[in-house]
Amino acid sequence: MRLSNPTLIRKKKMLALAFLAGAGIFSLHAQTPYASGPTNQYLLNQPVDISEDFTNFTNTYFVADSLGTFDPSTGKGVLNYKRHVYQTRQAFNNMLAFLQPAGGNEFPEAEYEANPNMPFSIQFVSPKSFRIRMASSTIEKADEPSLMLVDGFAPEDKSSWKYAKLEDGYQYQSEFGKLIIREHPWRLEIYNVDGKLLTQTMNRKDNDETYTPLMPFSYVRRSSDYSRSFSASFRLSPREKIFGCGESFKALDKRGQKVILWTDDANGTQNETMYKPIPFFMSSRGYGMFMHTSSPITCDFGKYYNAETNLLVGDESLDLFVFLGDPKDILDEYTNLTGKPSMPPLWSFGLWMSRITYFSEADGRRVAKELRENKIPSDVIHFDTGWFETDWRCNYEFSPSRFDDPVDMIADLKDEGFRTCLWQLPYFTPKNTLFNEIIDKGLYVKNAKGNLPYEDATLDFSNPETVKWYQGKIAGLLKQGVSVIKVDFGEAAPASGIYASGKTGFYEHNLYPLRYNKAVADITKEVTGDAIIWARSTWAGSQRYPLHWGGDAANTNVAMEGTLHAGLSMGLSGFSFWSHDIGGFVLQTPKELYRRWTPFGMLTSHSRTHGAPPKEPWEYGKEFQDEFRKSVDLKYELMPYILEQAKECTEKGLPMMRALFVEYPNDPGAWLVDDQYLFGRDILVAPLFEEVAPREVYLPGGEWIDYQSRKTYSAGWHTIAPGEIPIVMLVRKGAVIPHIKLAQSTKFMDWSELELKVFGKTGENTTTEIYLPNDSERKNVQLVWDGQKYTVKNNPYRDTNFKVTVIE
Repeated sequence: MRLSNPTLIRKKKMLALAFLAGAGIFSLHAQTPYASGPTNQYLLNQPVDISEDFTNFTNTYFVADSLGTFDPSTGKGVLNYKRHVYQTRQAFNNMLAFLQPAGGNEFPEAEYEANPNMPFSIQFVSPKSFRIRMASSTIEKADEPSLMLVDGFAPEDKSSWKYAKLEDGYQYQSEFGKLIIREHPWRLEIYNVDGKLLTQTMNRKDNDETYTPLMPFSYVRRSSDYSRSFSASFRLSPREKIFGCGESFKALDKRGQKVILWTDDANGTQNETMYKPIPFFMSSRGYGMFMHTSSPITCDFGKYYNAETNLLVGDESLDLFVFLGDPKDILDEYTNLTGKPSMPPLWSFGLWMSRITYFSEADGRRVAKELRENKIPSDVIHFDTGWFETDWRCNYEFSPSRFDDPVDMIADLKDEGFRTCLWQLPYFTPKNTLFNEIIDKGLYVKNAKGNLPYEDATLDFSNPETVKWYQGKIAGLLKQGVSVIKVDFGEAAPASGIYASGKTGFYEHNLYPLRYNKAVADITKEVTGDAIIWARSTWAGSQRYPLHWGGDAANTNVAMEGTLHAGLSMGLSGFSFWSHDIGGFVLQTPKELYRRWTPFGMLTSHSRTHGAPPKEPWEYGKEFQDEFRKSVDLKYELMPYILEQAKECTEKGLPMMRALFVEYPNDPGAWLVDDQYLFGRDILVAPLFEEVAPREVYLPGGEWIDYQSRKTYSAGWHTIAPGEIPIVMLVRKGAVIPHIKLAQSTKFMDWSELELKVFGKTGENTTTEIYLPNDSERKNVQLVWDGQKYTVKNNPYRDTNFKVTVIE
């Protein structure tokens, strides 16, 4: 029956809205921080945004007010918190909500503190870093080893910070900065070595300066379950920029963004969710922060109010590390705490040839044969989701119908200079032959009812028995000759699950990728000697287990740009090594996009072609194949440079793909560029994101020499055309870039003779660092200018000769 009565239609709409509101599916929020309109319907594994808890009128808010007791010798004391609730105020038909002081609402009244005193402490970790710890309960959790910290616990360094009493507080100072604790109102002030205020905590009095309702440093107590979460609020300054938080595909500068740190299958590289969230960021003002927790976190970097950072931490205690210095100092300090990466093996820096998917031994042998026949250097053949009998149904066994002798195949490929990589995942469908065994042995994550949370069984890596069982399966493959395992997925650990650790998914969900990464890296190191994986998901500390790739990019220009943002952001989050699917993943890559994406992929620490077929260059015709080969040849000839830069990254926590300001922190322009990067110290790369050339390029510092045209450019903006290889690539004038003779695999490289290319005749003596495969350290090679040429002085390598060439 067709309804045409307008009144009846309106009534039905109103009834429908009333039903939805009653069901909790639709509601309207008052104008409070972070409110954004109707509540979403929640889907399985949807990122947890805890900012909603800080806008709830039924919750109670405890605002950090004043320092009670404090012992400056131990750095321990108590903070007094004032109880607040939201109240509304209407003015000229506009409704706002503010936090207002409130009395206790518990009964009996005398049994509970309306304005409680809670533990607070400062711990000094190094001359450049300190730790802020706060609790929302007088019953503090005992310290336990943290998987996120490289040694399980943070070090202490009391001697580097000198204490002085102030009239209204306490001061600690090192040679790199200063921390002041104000008593009333309580405030932390963080200064650099020159006395410049970098940031400070926000308190209740800061609301006096604005009509906008602010969230001061506080914790919330939920009326629904009495659980608590912290809001660590800090002041933002004019022109301040924020970077990090993991593999973010959005704008590199996080100022003005709300970032939810919850591991998620992002399903691409163009949205705000992340495969690899990391609870760490750095500021352009010279400080960084690490939120030491695996609970859900929402970071508001001036999105709601442009002068305030709110770190909304789901944990009932706050554990916040602060680092001081330039970007290099901050990355070094952060990775000293959470771990430096191990050095990947030489072969891993070569080309990984892959698609979705090679299904058989014949496929693998054919691709290897054609790579060699077409003289395209390559070091890895990857078998994705189809190497077992049923596509996607991982049981750690090669398909007997399609692999006649996988051990023989792997050995033959290795003789030809190819390593073998295999895909797998930690989820097991009911039809998987291992499903019943996993259930019978209790190796899976359970729900609150003791059952499966999902249709699949998800391995519980917090259970030592699960890790032992799982590593046994992986070890079986490695002992067959497999060199590396693709550690796919890991972002969907049940949020409501009950884990063998005794914790729920509230804490284990984000920690799951770190446990997963570690399990595979450890057994790979034990069996093969190489601590290497190929992983998609991470958490803080995962950088110890290289390497990681950027997920399922679309085959578009914008996805390519988002991929670069992701790699730069990852590098600013403590990760040295990172890769991506060259050409994109989802569909067959358009030829012109693949042509431009290939050199970008080669000028990344690790390089893999992967995604919907075809990915093999000969499938795109001879002209394309020739262009593809030139990009791959370029990387293989640069292998000595790449290897030495990689070694330095493992020592200093630096990224191979780095934002310009990492090397040039005093160049204001370097902080603004997010579509080009430095590949190591000395090579600047500007990919072509469209079929448009030349492109605008910003050059920091001194002079730069185009790697292809040899033209010299001064610092600043330039319009530069790509060369024969479709990318803009420049070298810092005066840099020495070691090259090696081209080989079809790193296995066949001849390290007995290297060419040292000096870019720009400066007429001065110079040096370069060299790191040879399997060496223990980088060694310094001195070049002496005699007025006409360079000669090597005191060669530290007895078995390696150096030819010196000057590029002008």
